[in-house]
Amino acid sequence: MITIQYFGSLKLLQPSGREQLAWAGGTTEDLLAELRRRGPDWEEALRPGRVFKLALNQQLLHGHAQVRAGDEVAILPPVTGG
Repeated sequence: MITIQYFGSLKLLQPSGREQLAWAGGTTEDLLAELRRRGPDWEEALRPGRVFKLALNQQLLHGHAQVRAGDEVAILPPVTGG
């Protein structure tokens, strides 16, 4: 099981801003691919080339990483406003 936290516009897809997901293991790319399979809104929000950051256990990632049971992944879209 992993915890996923959603921020900004991604909370429209998961209004609670958080979920627990059964996870057998894999990379952050595997996780994103699984989330994209949820439907067109997810596919668009998380499509390759889209600007967003990932954090793993509160550490900002700058590439792919292994996600293991018990980990927390945050998906952070760009911040807008002034």
